[in-house]
Amino acid sequence: MADITAAAVKALRDRTDLPMMECKKALVAAEGDADKAIDILKEQFKKIEDKRADNATEEGRIFYAAKDDGSEAAMVEIQCESPPVATGEALEALGRALVDQLLNGPGADSPDELMRQTPEGSESSLQTMYEDFVNRIREKTVVNRVARLTGPVGGYIHHDYKTGVMFQGKGETKNPEILRDVAMHVAALQPTVCTPEGLDASAVQEERDRLSDEAKATGKPESIIDKIVDGRMKNYYVEQGVLLAQAFAKDDSKSVEKALSDAGLEAVAFCRWQVGGA
Repeated sequence: MADITAAAVKALRDRTDLPMMECKKALVAAEGDADKAIDILKEQFKKIEDKRADNATEEGRIFYAAKDDGSEAAMVEIQCESPPVATGEALEALGRALVDQLLNGPGADSPDELMRQTPEGSESSLQTMYEDFVNRIREKTVVNRVARLTGPVGGYIHHDYKTGVMFQGKGETKNPEILRDVAMHVAALQPTVCTPEGLDASAVQEERDRLSDEAKATGKPESIIDKIVDGRMKNYYVEQGVLLAQAFAKDDSKSVEKALSDAGLEAVAFCRWQVGGA
């Protein structure tokens, strides 16, 4: 058996950031060959993955990145088992690598597609970085979802990193801060859809018909029925969680739609995530 020195173990630990005893076992198995030892350590990823497959991942963190001009933004959610891992530097480094690649690379429609990519200037793919992370942390970790929007986009991550929002607008504005303000609004008030068109069309028509019948029953002139219904539908849209109909959190004297219009923008879509949620 090869003589495994403390210096060799330490050198392997410095390369892998794994526990000393794990490094020593790997060096023993590799008969002192450090490169073979690294391969052995990497093979442990699958064993850890299988062993912890049924563990719940109720903790985690959402990462956000955006171009300086707000033309594009990206979010990535990573789930894990425990709060210390969720708030740790290792997961932060992994998440930052993922979201930066999603923003600056060719894009990805799924976590798997993103993980196959290799960031510019790196010798390792994101999948390899992820497996190295799991080997070090020894905890089930899931890259749960990814999203990227074109701008103008504003984003907001809550201080606990468990709620993240991207809001996508349309138009040109001299007040780009409104995009982040609306993203913060979405985080706090939790609208269900962005515009009335996001609601079920048959349900909307049913409500319009009901309000129209009510107005007609009061003897209102036919010429103003539609205006009455339009006014009352605003309350319906608020009840159904339509973003544009909600009172703007930063200035509740106006609706979100009016606040955006004043800034020269229209709403296109939003993406609101809660760690472990929908």
